[in-house]
Amino acid sequence: MTEKFKHQVFGIRHHGPGSARSLKLALEALKPDCLLVEGPPEANELIPLVLDAGMNPPVALLIYAETEPQRAVYYPFVRYSPEWQALCFGASQGITTRFFDLPLSHRLVEQSPLESSELEFDGVDSHYQPSLEQDPLFYLAQAAGYSDSERWWEQLVEERLSSEGVFEAILEAMTALRQEVKEASAHEERREAFMRSEIRRALAEGFERIAVVCGAWHSPALQDLSGLKQDKATLAKLPKSKVKATWIPYTSGRLARASGYGAGIRSPGWYDHVWQYSDNALAGRWLAKVAGLLREEGIDASSAQVIEGVRLAEALAALRGRASIGLDELNEAAYALFAGGNELILELIAERLIVASELGSVTERAPATPLQLDLEKAQKSLRMAPQALEKSLELDLRKDNDLARSQLLHRLRLLDIPWGEVLPSSGKGTFKELWQLCWHPEFVLRLIEAGYYGQTIEQASSSKVKELAQGATNLAYLSQLLDDSLLANIPEASQELVAMIQLKAAQDPDLSHLVSAFPRLTHVLRYGNVRLSKDADLSTLEHVVKGLLARICVALPAAASSLNEEAASKLFSDIQNLHASVKLLEEAERADWLATLEQLASSNLVHALIKGRSVKLLLDEGQLEPAEAARQLGIALSDPEIEKAAYWLEGLLKDAGLLVAHDDELFTVLDSWFASLSPEAFVRVLPLVRRTFSTFESPERQAIGQKAKGVKGTKSQQSLSLNEVRGEKMLEHLALLLGTKGEGV
Repeated sequence: MTEKFKHQVFGIRHHGPGSARSLKLALEALKPDCLLVEGPPEANELIPLVLDAGMNPPVALLIYAETEPQRAVYYPFVRYSPEWQALCFGASQGITTRFFDLPLSHRLVEQSPLESSELEFDGVDSHYQPSLEQDPLFYLAQAAGYSDSERWWEQLVEERLSSEGVFEAILEAMTALRQEVKEASAHEERREAFMRSEIRRALAEGFERIAVVCGAWHSPALQDLSGLKQDKATLAKLPKSKVKATWIPYTSGRLARASGYGAGIRSPGWYDHVWQYSDNALAGRWLAKVAGLLREEGIDASSAQVIEGVRLAEALAALRGRASIGLDELNEAAYALFAGGNELILELIAERLIVASELGSVTERAPATPLQLDLEKAQKSLRMAPQALEKSLELDLRKDNDLARSQLLHRLRLLDIPWGEVLPSSGKGTFKELWQLCWHPEFVLRLIEAGYYGQTIEQASSSKVKELAQGATNLAYLSQLLDDSLLANIPEASQELVAMIQLKAAQDPDLSHLVSAFPRLTHVLRYGNVRLSKDADLSTLEHVVKGLLARICVALPAAASSLNEEAASKLFSDIQNLHASVKLLEEAERADWLATLEQLASSNLVHALIKGRSVKLLLDEGQLEPAEAARQLGIALSDPEIEKAAYWLEGLLKDAGLLVAHDDELFTVLDSWFASLSPEAFVRVLPLVRRTFSTFESPERQAIGQKAKGVKGTKSQQSLSLNEVRGEKMLEHLALLLGTKGEGV
């Protein structure tokens, strides 16, 4: 600190445990009366909250534009962030503590939506040589024999055990580097001009021992405060917007570069370990963690391996001329002793320990929107604490609490907050749901954005559905929205959607829209009662479904005529879905549908693929006898157009291998047709026939092959050789089981 300026600048590495440790010691020695920390001044009122019991890093300051919440900036903090340690020191000592970076009210006007805070010295890929402006530390690292500036900085600053002279060395290095860099960007000049103005303000207020904590790159620019006039000109006429600030939970995994948040560290879990254990036992404690993780996963890991691992890491560090063991040496030791060359084990260590997925928490006193408060209330009452790790959750919808959980998750999905993803369930029941849950920090921002729609999760999701429905032009999309709203149990939106679907269905002339919407609506009509209250009325929807089916039955025969292969294939799938849906309806509607299938099967204008499938569906429903189906197959296969016959065959047999294997009449007709084909005709239809047979299960194909060879099923035909003596021994026990002992069996 100079007597002239009465302030001392501490250049730090964001989220650096070594920087944090050195800064904490320096502040304790300096005993400042004012503490200025790089960060958004809009959050100054939130600084005292860092000491609350509920504040458990990782956390982040979320600063967002009041009118456009999607324009936002995260400022993440972890235990080992130098800024966090500075804030805690200032708050605990009763020191005037302020953020002094350029206000975001100026920066968010021009910023792209959803950016993270600007963090200097992001490391670079070892195969990429950046310019001096992009990564100035790269050239210092290269001169020291490193290909990666981040690894060099870690070894030099973050993993060192001594902090003596570190800030002086950083200032000297940054001063030299800044002399080589071309003119700074306008944005950087504005930031540093504002920082200097805040230091001047603190001096004018009478503070005499001012500690300035900033990114190392800025430290040389904050030494000399003489350019007052130039700084005022730089800061003149800046655009401005209204912003709000709050604390939100964050995850350590989001700090990793791989997550895309630009925090500049790739090993947050390792950094946390370095912060906690800054002694000679650091390596042993780390490998003990590795061993514990592997044992949890059922992988052998002994204490002897931990000891050998530490020795190996020490030897590697000595060979490389390093003063202390780093993560590289520990990873190589783990790879040799624990993983045995298995890369998957290293990936597990990286995911669970090196990066980690710790989710922080914030105090209840942190500003929150009504929507956030409503969600927190629901999470507590339903016992659904958010976690950063993926977690499976099975729900039984017959239980009130599980049903409420499901409704909450579905409502959040409607608000574009996918806390949970529905997984396919192994059962066919409608009362079970399987979810995969994982909470992400950006969901808090989406909650803030969703506040536009209402004050509660139910109200907001209902309003969002109504808005989506107003812009919908597709009947199938409206049907999907209705299904989603029923899953979320938002009756007001559901009722409006039913009315809109009724109107749209009456006006929509496009058969494809009707066909696409019908399966979803019948599903809602059939299974919606699982979600709805007892007094819910689906009579209007039932009327809509019946009307849709009537229109489909009238229009389908004409739509199935004169189709090319692609269109016929699409209609084939549609008819399959329609048939499955109609089976959920009453007998009268099913009769109308079966009559339509009979019309399709008998029409000469309908594509052969559709005709064959119609016969198959009628056969399944018992509307055709097997003999009649075989007769119609024979007629179809006698068509002189071989390709048309093959399409008819595909329509009948696709996914129906059992029909061929067990229907003797149909098999005979099919066998005779193949035998009658000329070699040229056989080659022409072979691709279509192979495509059809490829849909059969392997046992079905084997049974058909045996039948074609004339081989009968051996197990059912062979007589069994019985051991009468052994059989008689069981008669007494069997009589006892049947309650006929003494009466004979």
